[in-house]
Amino acid sequence: MAVTRFAPSPTGYLHIGGARTALFDLLWARKTGGRFILRIEDTDQSRNSLTAAKQVMDDLKWLGIQWDEGPEIEGPAGPYYQSQRLDIYNRYIEQLLNAGKAYYCFDTTDKLNQMRKKAAENKQNFVYPRPVKLPDSADVEKAKAQDKDVMVRFCMPDEEVVVNDEVRGQVKFNGRDISDFIILKSDGFPTYHFACVIDDELMGITHVVRGQEHLMNTPGHIAMQKALGFKTPVYAHMSITVSEGGGKMSKRDRAKVLKNAIKKTEGLDKEKLASIGGISTTQLDGFLTGDSTPDNPAVDAMAEFLNVELPEVNIVDFFKSGYLPQALVNFIALLGYSAPGDKEILTLQELIDTFDPSRFNKTNSLFDRKKLLAFNTEHMKMLGEEELLSRYKDFLEVVKSPAAGADDALLKRVIKASQGARTLADIDHKSRFLFIETGKIEYNKKDVEKVLLKNSAEGLAMLAELKEQLLKLPALNEETIEKMLRGLAEQKQVGLGKVAQPLRVAICGTTVSLPIFESIDMLGLEETVKRIDNTLNKFGWNLL
Repeated sequence: MAVTRFAPSPTGYLHIGGARTALFDLLWARKTGGRFILRIEDTDQSRNSLTAAKQVMDDLKWLGIQWDEGPEIEGPAGPYYQSQRLDIYNRYIEQLLNAGKAYYCFDTTDKLNQMRKKAAENKQNFVYPRPVKLPDSADVEKAKAQDKDVMVRFCMPDEEVVVNDEVRGQVKFNGRDISDFIILKSDGFPTYHFACVIDDELMGITHVVRGQEHLMNTPGHIAMQKALGFKTPVYAHMSITVSEGGGKMSKRDRAKVLKNAIKKTEGLDKEKLASIGGISTTQLDGFLTGDSTPDNPAVDAMAEFLNVELPEVNIVDFFKSGYLPQALVNFIALLGYSAPGDKEILTLQELIDTFDPSRFNKTNSLFDRKKLLAFNTEHMKMLGEEELLSRYKDFLEVVKSPAAGADDALLKRVIKASQGARTLADIDHKSRFLFIETGKIEYNKKDVEKVLLKNSAEGLAMLAELKEQLLKLPALNEETIEKMLRGLAEQKQVGLGKVAQPLRVAICGTTVSLPIFESIDMLGLEETVKRIDNTLNKFGWNLL
């Protein structure tokens, strides 16, 4: 029975890599009938946010990754916020200090930088020089009197540390090459390395699943476990997922795209852009020079203002792009992991039933967005009508679509007419014309030129005739519309597109929309004619 944990730092949105870690924690626990614990590692007081912690939890819930214990679901292992466990950490800090396995230090950042610089000049790895005589309480009081920072370092043993990893096998580290690392910061909060070791023991964690980048931290964790008489959990360090550009999937990717777009924008009003992002012009300048990076909401707001499309990196990004949680879970479960059999489209329950830790891969995995899109298309087909409607309504509300709040019956018709759609965003984009006033229709310039104005405005001429034909229909429905359009095409001896496309541009502003017969039926005769008149007037048919 595996007891696993997901322990995010609440410093921003849930990253796709964090979601992948949480998923495999869940799979391992569920497969073995164990428990999955959520722990919030909020020891970095300068970066933590209760709002971010809630967002992380909301993202996990949306994905269907539900914890057994943690915030909102109290259990015997609590409290689940590390900032509420300081007394616990302090007891173990004292234990290590009293045993001579940890010691106080008072170095400034400048002094540490000088030592690192000297090591680099000598082409050596920096290893913190442990004092021959460990500082005592008198030294601490003296340092405090001199207004120095007081921290605590762990005494890394001068011996080989072996990590038995479920993914990478046996990995050996030489303790003498690892610095005595800080376990208690000057603000009185423990570091990640110390707090996670204490919490894993006290919460009964038996299996730790995390990214490959944490492998280098593990010998220090094992050394602390040994020093404190703790059990060592089973470790599984998953391979890295890289983007199509070859680099690691990073939250900074979004900021980088925005920065490049800002630099290329001519005549930019920096003051207005900064205001849109909720930051100062000084902060914006710092972002552009590489000195700092705004938080995610600021990046999103500025990108939306500049109409810049950012790559999806955080779970909320995929939600806003119209992906289904079932598809995203299915996709990330196959990153660095090979499911048994040939079947790739899998439900969460199927992933649980077939989970086998021996199927983790050592090689890096590629975040193939085309494959994700294909997965999403399949999961869209698998959803029942009511669940798809519910997911779509949630999506419309979050992206503030003009279709938000529309009648369920109409939304069901829209969804039905969108069969084969790849994402919820596809449905929204192709059907927005139904929920926008005629005067606010935005016409695609290329489509207007190609479909309406080309060859002496033959498209506008077709529209004028289509208006007359529509007004003659005894009843407006999909069948009568299709019969009229096909009949006109036959009469003109042209393909259906020559008749339908001018009508599509008139009512939608573009040639990309829902099927034309359903579109006109849902829009209604009065509004369709109104949009035809608007298009004819806008592009000068009455002047030709």
